[in-house]
Amino acid sequence: MPLLMKSFSISLFLFPFLVLAAPHVEVHGHRGARALRPENTLPAFELALQAKVDVLELDLAVTKEGRLVISHDPLISPAICQSKDGKPIPEKLAIHFLSLEQVQSYDCGSLKNPKFPKQIPVPGTSIPTLEQLFEWIKTSKLPQAAKVKFNIETKIFPSHPEITPTPKVFVQKIIDLVKRYGFTERVILQSFDDRTLKAAKEIEPRIRTALLTSDNHIDYVKAVKAAKADSLSPDADWILPEDVEKLHQAGIPVIPWTANDPKTWDRLLKMKVDGIITDEPVGLMEYLKGMTSLEAQSSLPE
Repeated sequence: MPLLMKSFSISLFLFPFLVLAAPHVEVHGHRGARALRPENTLPAFELALQAKVDVLELDLAVTKEGRLVISHDPLISPAICQSKDGKPIPEKLAIHFLSLEQVQSYDCGSLKNPKFPKQIPVPGTSIPTLEQLFEWIKTSKLPQAAKVKFNIETKIFPSHPEITPTPKVFVQKIIDLVKRYGFTERVILQSFDDRTLKAAKEIEPRIRTALLTSDNHIDYVKAVKAAKADSLSPDADWILPEDVEKLHQAGIPVIPWTANDPKTWDRLLKMKVDGIITDEPVGLMEYLKGMTSLEAQSSLPE
């Protein structure tokens, strides 16, 4: 029996309600499909699209000349990037101090992330711009490209204002590009920094926003409303069933991050979350298909 199905069989024994009610949950491919391809690269996003995820989750930094590039860190990380000739990067370099040409001169596809043993390197892959991703989506022949959404995080830090634009400038750049490609209805702007969420609503009220929270117990409803956000993306390890219930009573969707295994998926599905951000979008999609199949079988007459 495949490992995934074995885990699923065990979960059915522990949580039989899943067979009775397999909800539709949005699958957000975290940094594309980080467990299987180099994070935040076009190959990672392509694999996520092939798996038919609902949403591509990604992060943005801004170059010296103001170009939006897809990177989780505002720095070029030596852990996942190297020079094109294979030499290691001596130190972390702030993207905001580099030109786009300099940023894209690094190979961020050859070094395998040691946290993800199934990750397959794609040598020579560079950091893409948000514009390159949108253009690729517009021209892609993959069916999911016509409807996939984008969950875009602004990587901004109040303690280090020198390595990013101001919140308003950052958000304005994103919204201008989103509008140019006609993706306003397909974008969620997420951040731990509520300044960007408030700025987004001022600039374009139609943009959906999500407040990110990490390893804490707070009044989530109050925090979301204070940030003028539309939804909450909490740490999956910290959100509780009663939190989700209160958020839903307030009309606030809940999309936890980052859940990568059947045990965690089971727990979140039991809470009836609205979406799951995962490094394993292929596995989660197959897992949900298996649940739907078993639900259909359970409804057949004997």
